[in-house]
Amino acid sequence: MMGGTVTAVSSNGEYAFTKPNRPGITLLAGLGVEGDVHAGVTVKHRSRMAQDPTRPNLRQVHLIHEELFEEVAEKGFTVRPGDLGENITTRGLDLLTLPTGTLLHIGAEAVVEVTGLRNPCLQIDAFQDGLLKHVVGRDEKTGAVVRRAGIMAVVTIGGPVRPGDTVAVELPDGPHRPLDRV
Repeated sequence: MMGGTVTAVSSNGEYAFTKPNRPGITLLAGLGVEGDVHAGVTVKHRSRMAQDPTRPNLRQVHLIHEELFEEVAEKGFTVRPGDLGENITTRGLDLLTLPTGTLLHIGAEAVVEVTGLRNPCLQIDAFQDGLLKHVVGRDEKTGAVVRRAGIMAVVTIGGPVRPGDTVAVELPDGPHRPLDRV
């Protein structure tokens, strides 16, 4: 089973683009991160609530790979864990290539199910001007949109998550469906 490591955890009880790092967070089954503004059974992201507040929350937990921060640093941007609003920062795991329905076993107890890709928005440029084009772009061959600002998941089994925890990947039975924006 492939896997990685949690390098940081972040949450915020108020709507804000960035989330402060914490010593640990608790994932709640069917809800998300305890105390986080985006936790809930139904959508909590403002743009999604404006469209239809009764839709299921497929964006309970935002995970991002720390390696992205190093890539954008080469372009002159400084991004740290929590800066892009993620709850869990990982290392050593290619999150963007996981299929929909992948289960991530995090730490001793928690399990999240991958629902799709984060759809980067203009707030990223408000955070650091010009950063958006480095986390979303187009595939040179196909012209398809490529989203690189992490993945979204729902909590299937709750539990504590802390920096240093392992992340083990359990792929769904095939055929695998590639991630799409949620």
